Amino acid sequence: MPEYSIIVPVFNSSESLAGLFQRISQTMSMLQKSFRVIFVDDGSVDRSWEVISSLKADHPDVITAVRLSRNFGQHNATLCGVAHSDSDFVITIDDDLQNPPEEIPRLIETMQAEKADLVYGIYSRKQHSAARNMGSAIIRGGSKKLFQTKGQGSSFRLIKSDLAKRLLDHQLNFVFLDEIFNWYTSHISFVMVEHHKRPHQKSTYTPMSLLSLLTNLLIYYTSVPLQLMVYGGLFSSVISFIVGIVFIYRKVVSDVPLGFTALIVAVLFSTSIILLSLGVIGEYLSRIYLVQNRKPPYSVSETLD
Repeated sequence: MPEYSIIVPVFNSSESLAGLFQRISQTMSMLQKSFRVIFVDDGSVDRSWEVISSLKADHPDVITAVRLSRNFGQHNATLCGVAHSDSDFVITIDDDLQNPPEEIPRLIETMQAEKADLVYGIYSRKQHSAARNMGSAIIRGGSKKLFQTKGQGSSFRLIKSDLAKRLLDHQLNFVFLDEIFNWYTSHISFVMVEHHKRPHQKSTYTPMSLLSLLTNLLIYYTSVPLQLMVYGGLFSSVISFIVGIVFIYRKVVSDVPLGFTALIVAVLFSTSIILLSLGVIGEYLSRIYLVQNRKPPYSVSETLD
């Protein structure tokens, strides 16, 4: 059984996989640590699976290759990798070489020094586009407020195996790993690491995908939209009551006709609040439907082990 399982979620990164494995192997050999690399092909449409299969044929003892039936997302693919791990520690790393494998020793040193259950590699400057950085900052800031986390994190992590295996109890079709980790432990540490530009391809994250992630995070893991409905309904009720009192007073004192405009404004305002509330309820009902259907977070089509 290896000491370290290194999980690499893969999506359309055929050009970087061979170099990534070589650098991981060199780094772990330098540390004199036994390891296994678990490549999880998350529905790639390029030659990624062919490259992974070739690497597996050349290094059968240190590589596990898993191919998902379609694209399920990075967090779900990482969860699949955890399910196939069998080591004392788990490392997660991106497939695009933006996280240099040579920084793995920093994660290990920090965990040993601080007795942490989880260590994140964080960056002083992320080599992403401005839109991606802004979206990530919003998600981190929201996570800090909603889940009382430290508002930091990345996909470059070192995790104790017993903590990583607890992820397998969470079988939602949408999985957000960092919130789950925060639920189970407060012994989380951070270490500064380098972050490089992508040598190949462009990032597949778009503003829309980040918005979708934020929406799912709010609905699956919080009750914030429902709370906003309560406060919004209370606010609209107070405003409507005040407006009603004002018009009644004007009618009694000066015999001013209420008028068509006031009626339309009141109707449109109350209707918009009702429609918004129904929309939020509908979103929650759709998520409850998905959970009750018990769709798994991923589906494996092929495994080379």
